[in-house]
Amino acid sequence: MKIAIDAMGGDNAPQAVLEGVKLVLPELKRDVELVLYGDEGTIQKGLAELGVRDARVTTAATSEVIGCDEQPTLAIRKKKDSSMVRAIEAVASGEADCVLSAGSTGALLTGATLIIKRLKGVKRPALATVMPTVDACALLLDCGANTDCKSDYLVQFALMGAAYMKRVIGVDNPRVGLLSNGAEEEKGNELTKETHQRLKTAPVNFTGNCEARDVLGGAFDVVVCDGFDGNIVLKGTEGAAGLIMDLLKQALMSSLRTKIGALICKPAFRLLKKKLDYTEYGGAPLLGVNGGVIKAHGSSNGKAFRSAILQAEKLISSDVTRLLGAEIAQYDLEEKVAERAEGGNAPGVRFSTSRAGRDED
Repeated sequence: MKIAIDAMGGDNAPQAVLEGVKLVLPELKRDVELVLYGDEGTIQKGLAELGVRDARVTTAATSEVIGCDEQPTLAIRKKKDSSMVRAIEAVASGEADCVLSAGSTGALLTGATLIIKRLKGVKRPALATVMPTVDACALLLDCGANTDCKSDYLVQFALMGAAYMKRVIGVDNPRVGLLSNGAEEEKGNELTKETHQRLKTAPVNFTGNCEARDVLGGAFDVVVCDGFDGNIVLKGTEGAAGLIMDLLKQALMSSLRTKIGALICKPAFRLLKKKLDYTEYGGAPLLGVNGGVIKAHGSSNGKAFRSAILQAEKLISSDVTRLLGAEIAQYDLEEKVAERAEGGNAPGVRFSTSRAGRDED
């Protein structure tokens, strides 16, 4: 099992990447190899300073770095010897099983789609994020890979999200919700309404519309949406969590009595902080491509990279990529059978709506 890591991607690279490697090594299985792509001298010096001497950690020298301010497609095509492109190519060639990067999201998604390529039948890959809920977690997808979507895409997101939750997270029968501005079936825009009808007959445990306030409530294991809305929900939730923690800290430090109370409740507050800490959840897997791809948060520290590496290990060992391919292939077959049975006019199969209008795959 081999994980290709873009050691130069992210706000705190390569130091945060190397710290994450040091933290994760005691927890990794013995057959997991980590290949760090980037400036070899800088990486080796950093590993030596951290006292990392493990045969499972190797380096691959590259001469370029893709910045977050670069145009994604142009950067992928021009910077062939960048740490990100080389790590992506390792997965595409079968040399590695998963690529992990905290670099440019656009470049990683573009590179994965162009170089690793989509699974057969997948119309659009989706960026999925694990979010905390009251008693467990939920998978939100898409979180930014596809700003404009068709109902075809959202139905596939539901299939892939449910498969991921089954195989990687261990949820037996994931409850799938569709993000909307109301729980009622008739709520939402045209895309949401059309997708709702299709999900009712899709081979997933569809439990209805999910309002934004219910994403973290625990009633859904998978929440499906387009990348525009998903990214807003994700960033809004991160901001709200940060505000709550800041206000709580201010209130607890406001007087001697509250400080004493805070000391008594410290274990509970520590658990709350851990539950809301994004560094505990690793990164966002890109579902629908023919290989493992994990996008870590751009501001990831060593702890976050440790979690992301463990997530990559679990992604590989779960064989979820093969499962996703099988789910999509089976659904496509059933759709074609239904279409032929209806004389090419099966409801919900031939039409599609997008905020940006109709476009061809």
